[in-house]
Amino acid sequence: MSDQKKYWLDESANVTKLYRGLWALGILLILGDLALHKHEAFDFAAFFGFYGFYGFVACVALVLTAKAMRRVLMRGEDYYER
Repeated sequence: MSDQKKYWLDESANVTKLYRGLWALGILLILGDLALHKHEAFDFAAFFGFYGFYGFVACVALVLTAKAMRRVLMRGEDYYER
């Protein structure tokens, strides 16, 4: 007899729906980029998908920077016991 609480993401069908929904939303946002007329200060910012690409590169850079900072800032496991 299992009395564990069942969450909506426990069912694989719901995970698949969420995954496909996020893909559909992403595609709609990319297509929206084609429909908008951009008034950019720099020519390269008007390229198709520039802000999505820029956001992805910035996110990767943040993760890599955090990994490098971890090596510098990390304390030993017994830091507070000393």
